[in-house]
Amino acid sequence: MKIKVVTNDCMIQSLQANVKPFAWKAHDGVILQVDWNVINNQLISASEDCKYKVWDNYGRLLYSSAPFEYPVTSISWSPDGQLFAVGSYATVVLCDKLGWIHTLEKTYTGSILSIKWSPDGNQIACAGGNGRIINGYVTERCLEWNGFEAVLTDERTVVLHNLRNESIERLEFRDRISKASLSFNYFIVVTSTQCYVYNIKNFNTPTIIELKESSVTHISQCQKYFALADGSSVYIYNYDVRLVCSLKHANIHAEQIYADSLTMSNDVIGIKDQLDKKIIHLFDPSSGKALGDGKPISHSNEIIKISLNQMGNSFDRRLALLDNNKDLYLMSIRILGNQRKMVKLATMVSSFLWAETSNILAAITNDKLVIWFYPDIALTNSDILNLTQEEHNIIDDYGKQLELINFYRDRIMIKRADGSTVYCPISIYPDKLHQLISLSKWNEALKLCWTVKDRILWACLAGIATNAKMLDVAEIAFAEIEEVDKVEYIRYIKSLPTTEMKNAEMLLLSGEYQEAEAILLQNHLYFRAIMLNLHAFKWNRALELANKYNLAIDIVLSMRHDYLKQLNRVEELHLFNLQLKQSTLDASELKERIEEEYLNEKKQLQELSTT
Repeated sequence: MKIKVVTNDCMIQSLQANVKPFAWKAHDGVILQVDWNVINNQLISASEDCKYKVWDNYGRLLYSSAPFEYPVTSISWSPDGQLFAVGSYATVVLCDKLGWIHTLEKTYTGSILSIKWSPDGNQIACAGGNGRIINGYVTERCLEWNGFEAVLTDERTVVLHNLRNESIERLEFRDRISKASLSFNYFIVVTSTQCYVYNIKNFNTPTIIELKESSVTHISQCQKYFALADGSSVYIYNYDVRLVCSLKHANIHAEQIYADSLTMSNDVIGIKDQLDKKIIHLFDPSSGKALGDGKPISHSNEIIKISLNQMGNSFDRRLALLDNNKDLYLMSIRILGNQRKMVKLATMVSSFLWAETSNILAAITNDKLVIWFYPDIALTNSDILNLTQEEHNIIDDYGKQLELINFYRDRIMIKRADGSTVYCPISIYPDKLHQLISLSKWNEALKLCWTVKDRILWACLAGIATNAKMLDVAEIAFAEIEEVDKVEYIRYIKSLPTTEMKNAEMLLLSGEYQEAEAILLQNHLYFRAIMLNLHAFKWNRALELANKYNLAIDIVLSMRHDYLKQLNRVEELHLFNLQLKQSTLDASELKERIEEEYLNEKKQLQELSTT
């Protein structure tokens, strides 16, 4: 895409052939300058009508300023797309990405004709009409995490407040601060030459890294590692400041990596492709190599933001992604069969965030705060997904254009449209339930649910216990939320004679059909594998298995015949049309044949166990 300006009109022209440009009237006066940010994909424009405006990439107005005293002569985005600077006569204004003004400074430069940002987004340089050049440093940036508040008071000083004991730490550095991050019990400060890593228990003795590059543009943290992105690569360190690996890829430009394009956990790092925004690359943080078979994740639309959950092991790892249609998806990192499981959680989502202490997901959707206390259930048992979520109508209290900043235990930090931050409290019990289960304290988890008597807690426990194959706990939890069919099915599973059968049926209960079939085939339970596919209406696969093992072909054909007869349809599946015609079984004969095959299977298992 490229943008053209014709007097007071803006025009966006695609670089692809045969795509018509689209234009709109942007200002009442001549447009003097525009800027387009590659990170947030938004435009800003400055005009002689004394206003600046913010647009999306479709030309829709997001913000229009009040008129200045003089024409707005220059405008420029910060590299990360969080701020932009506006220049007018003897005036420089620092604005939030939403459009409102952070601060205004008067200068002696005449009209500001050009504004440039440093790569780390902390400094600006402005050229004035009278020949003077001024530079400024962005101060008073604030970081908050779990009772700690860090404020960058000037270019070399950070003041840390411990809100629990009201203590104050003043940290001074010899070089200019470029980036800082506070999370997971560590405070990381990057200057132009060094990286300081502080444990929040002791701010007196940091560990220090000498940096090769002086332009760190982003810091990302998880429990075991942190990442530094600079102009050449992404470097992964542990908190003992040992370099673990560096990530390099032809389609990943480190200077364009910011918060929404990089996400990391203890076992996975996800980075958006900068050339094709529909693709996500996955890496192993312990080695820097591509994860699994090396194939990236490909989505149907351009991706705006990605985020990984933090708790659990690699089997529990989930990726949440937001695309340009404002649809929120949840995806399993582990590949099941030929592809990863993915499900759409919500539409019209403006912001989302994982909890830091548990696998709970929160999002702003349709001006409501929606919290999924066990989002994994959407991948395995979507029937009870609604029972595990909670909605808060927060527009009356907090307004519109809200952004989720931090989610720790039972507190969600929300940034309002005017830049102020507020905390939205939620129930502490779901987080406590996750903590107990992570320690395998199932009895304590049951006691918690019985004490609180909350339907959401029971639904979460039912889903977690099902995935963990804790049959007794799952049966109790499903009974409490009155899911009678699930209770009966669990009792049926418990009555099965072998562990392999139970495991396969538990996988079926979790919606993992391919893994269930694999377990049955590995343990010579061929007829059960055929019946599994028949009950799932996977007719071709059922017939393939029946022909392969020369088993129950008449049962497959008869059940297919009955299915078509009920729907009053003719056979359309090629594999069934190729099958030799043979007489089908009536209902009583079919029932007897199925019982006969189950008995034969039981005898074969007994013979195998004796040998």
